[in-house]
Amino acid sequence: MQGADRLSDFESLLWTLERDPQLASGFANITLLDRPADVDRMRARMVRAAALLPQLRRRVFTDPAKLAPPRWVDDPEFSIDRHVRRLHLDPPGDRTQLVAAAMEFCRRSYDPEHPLWEFLLVDGLEGGAGAMVQRFHHTIADGVGMIRMSEQFIDLERDPVDPEPVDFPDSEPLPSAVGASREAFGHAVGRTIGSIQHGIDTTRSVIGDPSRLRDGARRSIGVTRALSAEVAAMGRRRSSQWTERTDDRTLRLLRIPFEDVRRIATQHGVTVNDVFVAGAAGGAGSYHRFVGSPVDELRMAMPVNTRTDRSAGGNAFGLARVLVPTDPDPSLRLTRVHEILGGARQHAAVALIENLAGVANLLPGALLVRFTRAQVASVDFTTSNVRGAPFPVYLAGALVESNHPIGPLTGTAFNLTMLSYNGSLDMGLHIDQGAIQAPDLLAQCVQLAFNELLDL
Repeated sequence: MQGADRLSDFESLLWTLERDPQLASGFANITLLDRPADVDRMRARMVRAAALLPQLRRRVFTDPAKLAPPRWVDDPEFSIDRHVRRLHLDPPGDRTQLVAAAMEFCRRSYDPEHPLWEFLLVDGLEGGAGAMVQRFHHTIADGVGMIRMSEQFIDLERDPVDPEPVDFPDSEPLPSAVGASREAFGHAVGRTIGSIQHGIDTTRSVIGDPSRLRDGARRSIGVTRALSAEVAAMGRRRSSQWTERTDDRTLRLLRIPFEDVRRIATQHGVTVNDVFVAGAAGGAGSYHRFVGSPVDELRMAMPVNTRTDRSAGGNAFGLARVLVPTDPDPSLRLTRVHEILGGARQHAAVALIENLAGVANLLPGALLVRFTRAQVASVDFTTSNVRGAPFPVYLAGALVESNHPIGPLTGTAFNLTMLSYNGSLDMGLHIDQGAIQAPDLLAQCVQLAFNELLDL
């Protein structure tokens, strides 16, 4: 039954927090194209993608009694024209106009009565170029899941043969209030019974094999330590400059050569992600020195991919919070970042996010927002690293020249997200202007920090 497709506890948490603009978890992407994409071709491809990927044609439905996580239901009024739109920029059609239009597009609230995604196809750019701005709510997919979903609408050549047609499924009727509450009650009861049965099975296995008690105790100690580390990570953020949080956002686009980053990573025995984080931390530290408020370390949030299959869409990641150095020496900073991130990847807490979300979802909405704000109050900035295509791809007849992600801030001062594509690392520096009052300075500091790393 379609109604059984429920949001996970974590996705349910993200949806509930959407009521607070500072904690909203939508993410987006600005794709720069060599020419405007064909709107009709793009709409046709997205209709096909929606037929194959249910979350593109479904909306979130919450049962009136709220006894269970929300579920996905068909949008009986699904219209591709609502989700794929066109925008013409007036002259001069420069990069500043495009970014401003993209930020305005992303600032809008999602319509809960329809699927949580939109594409904006942009023309009128100088030089005859084009662009596409994509935005998705995080309940649909994380960065890795979205990249896999995009395989349904990207091409390997400019004018490929059209893919085989697929039938668009008939939409199922929306559930009634009574039916939804009854099904949610059954879900809640089944979940409770499942927990009880798990406890009984565990007890029986321990009686039959006492060594399991010792193994369980070790796992419990590991979980306790992980939770203790999460509690220890709470506290105030380390920056004395980035203390305010608002919903006044701006964006800067950055790009560095992938081969240069890989060369430095190989020479120093670190990973590409280590170089990326060292650049972000270095830029943040340089900013503080420029404004006369140096800081030795800042707390960074970083998603850790936990996906183990080839599924598209959905969310499969944990969240690590670590203190990263802002040392002005790029070599020392890179070495320390490598050591810190190596430990963060092994940190058991990254696997606890779903369990913690399940507990948090028991809180009333207003209290949940306060609880989450307290959690993110310890974080200065966020980074994320997503792997894209290492070769050129096309969108509706247009060559993709670069891809710049717009990662969610969720209560932090900035989010620097990197997407690798065709020999480059394309970045979106998403900034809370209430926290960082000199966004151009921050962008310059981050760019300089990467330049210094690539000169090692």
